[in-house]
Amino acid sequence: MTIQLIFAFFVSLVTVLAVTPFIIKLAIKINATDKPNQRKVHAKIMPRLGGLAIFIGVIAGYFAAGLYTQKMNGIIIGAFIIVIIGILDDKYELSAKYKLLGQIMAAAVVVSTGLTIDFISIPFLEKFNLGILAIPISVLWIVAITNAVNLIDGLDGLAGGISAIGIATIGIMAGIHGKFLILTLAVIVLASTVGFLYYNFHPAKIFMGDTGALFLGYAIAVLSLLGLYKSVTLFSTIVPVIILGVPVFDTAFAIIRRVINKKPISAPDKSHLHHRILALGLSHRNTVLVIYLLGILFSISAILFSTSTLWGSLIILVALLIMTQIIAEIIGLVNDKYKPFIKFFRKVRGRL
Repeated sequence: MTIQLIFAFFVSLVTVLAVTPFIIKLAIKINATDKPNQRKVHAKIMPRLGGLAIFIGVIAGYFAAGLYTQKMNGIIIGAFIIVIIGILDDKYELSAKYKLLGQIMAAAVVVSTGLTIDFISIPFLEKFNLGILAIPISVLWIVAITNAVNLIDGLDGLAGGISAIGIATIGIMAGIHGKFLILTLAVIVLASTVGFLYYNFHPAKIFMGDTGALFLGYAIAVLSLLGLYKSVTLFSTIVPVIILGVPVFDTAFAIIRRVINKKPISAPDKSHLHHRILALGLSHRNTVLVIYLLGILFSISAILFSTSTLWGSLIILVALLIMTQIIAEIIGLVNDKYKPFIKFFRKVRGRL
């Protein structure tokens, strides 16, 4: 099995390395391109649709790993729906409601096969049966995580790298717990993403576009749902959220920023995590590497969280919340005056 897993990894990797140049030409030919504007960092028209190369790599790895013997029809159909929605968006820029409808359709197909979270075990209390709520909660879970990767797709290699870190973490945890199907899926998605990063890391030759961002988000959602299948503890549902700490962190503070600055929550701006780190004077490449390090920190925390006691998990969670708050204040993620923690520490230090 190990040899076949290694073989599948290299099949996916080499496939993406081979097909991406053709995807670049295809994207330019059909005008599936990303044009620069005041909110974007790149200064020239760039081909997107790179996610199609990732998807092709995953398909190649799927057959190389022998996964066609597994009952995965719902997951496969859902993946095709997500990729089609992504391709249409990269070409025609679909409205948010159509993209959301496509994501719900994909999630519904997956959930219809019985892949749901049915129970939640709450610490100190009895197991809670979700009943009919299992279906909408599982659909919401898939849709929410599918969108997470899209939220950080702002710099060359950023979304792909953070996704790769998250998928590798899921793979490691699956290997530790002997969940071979999740490990195999994680390996082929990871290999495909790494292969794409060869063309996507700064200076990028192609963007992954919504085809890639939505597909990688969907992959992470399904992998995490497979890990949580049927019955989970309350804390185990937090693990995928920690793994996706970077986009969750950025999104949470985007909402806080707009509320405090009295702006509509949906209003676009240039104050996201990568924008603020760039504003500190770091280069494009170094900004991405710094965010990679943050992603690795979240991933290590997720692994420790999943293996800790109840109180150990609480300590890790509180430490992460404090860390993200301090980082947000240092880089001015809300605004230059929003520094409640730093002001509090200074006040306490002044009294000592």
